[in-house]
Amino acid sequence: MGYDLERFVGYVNEGLLCCVCRDVLERPLQAPCEHAYCDACISSWLIHHHSCPEDRLPLDISTLRPLHRYMRNDLSRLQIRCVNSGQGCDAVCCLETLHTHEDECPFTFISCSSTGTTALCCPVQVERRGLESHLLECEFRSRACPSGCGHTLLSVDQSQHNCVAELRTELELLRFDVISVSAEMLGKRRHMVQKESMLKSEVEDLKGQVSRVMCDVGLHQEDRTIRREGSRKARPRSLTLDCIKSREVTVI
Repeated sequence: MGYDLERFVGYVNEGLLCCVCRDVLERPLQAPCEHAYCDACISSWLIHHHSCPEDRLPLDISTLRPLHRYMRNDLSRLQIRCVNSGQGCDAVCCLETLHTHEDECPFTFISCSSTGTTALCCPVQVERRGLESHLLECEFRSRACPSGCGHTLLSVDQSQHNCVAELRTELELLRFDVISVSAEMLGKRRHMVQKESMLKSEVEDLKGQVSRVMCDVGLHQEDRTIRREGSRKARPRSLTLDCIKSREVTVI
């Protein structure tokens, strides 16, 4: 939907009016036939129709283009009243800066920003200019306990707040946390002791395996040494026999 024509000050060219809603163009698009529409208006129209709403020529959403630059310039220069004029805002600005003004307008209704400790939000909406006064008396506004116990309270809960009772409850919760943490640490310690015992056992097993392997290696080396020495002693005897046999052959 476009901007209400009644909000504008001065003359508005008919070419700047939407062919669907007949209000001043908002986020305008233009068809090949030169007719212009609000983005939202023509998108809704083309769901059920396939032609220009003005001259009934065939029209597809893919053929829509931005408004001509000179028309965009004329549109942005139009003078328009603030949407909150009914609440007392007398601001008149050009259409190009309208959203900037309305985002800061003191007459705009906004939600209260107070959120309670129980995640309950204040349902009140107030004018931006009156927000500060509302916050001073808002029942959902949280504040620190004036007695200094450190708790955050809602305004409506302050009369029922008991510092001693709250601190006792907090102390019990802390004790429970300490007991829980201690039990968890004890369980982890037992697990670590069991793990350490298992690792020591595995280390002893590995030491035994290494000792057996070293013993086997020593026996193997000793056996090789004995064999080597035996073969050296056998070698001279075989040479003597060979000499005797050669002499016998010579005598014959």
